[in-house]
Amino acid sequence: MIALLKAVHIGALALWCAGLILLPVLMHVHGRRAEMRTQAGFSEFRWLTHFSYTCVVSPTAVVAVTAGTALIFAAQVFDVWMMLKLVAVAGMVVMHALLGHMIVKVGEGHGQFRLPRVGLALLAIVPLIGTVLWLVLAKPDFEDLIALLPEMLLEPRGNTIPARLDPL
Repeated sequence: MIALLKAVHIGALALWCAGLILLPVLMHVHGRRAEMRTQAGFSEFRWLTHFSYTCVVSPTAVVAVTAGTALIFAAQVFDVWMMLKLVAVAGMVVMHALLGHMIVKVGEGHGQFRLPRVGLALLAIVPLIGTVLWLVLAKPDFEDLIALLPEMLLEPRGNTIPARLDPL
């Protein structure tokens, strides 16, 4: 079961990451073409970006996150590196949403919305993807880093869990 979850997670993650890199490049390259000034060119651009985002990149993002979440609990991985990976994945989700926002703005703006430079989006996306890859492959030990935290952050405060939050 864990092997199947890993395979699904890795496959979907690869497609999602490729889509996060492809979408800004696609918007930049296709948006600069001379045909973009015609209605047919604009319709093609809008269909291509909208289809890529809604029918390819977003579903693979959902599958990657769902399979990854199931994998965390199936493999019982609750290490510090995994929590940092989840922070990087949250950054990827934010960039995913930002790309979707730009696609909508371009589609509804009828050419009036000016796209930001492709390098800005890639400047955020590529390091996030690299961070996720490094954390998963290296599985670094952050015990020395945790030891630097103040003692009060490492101890429970002695309060009871509120009844509405206690699953038992």
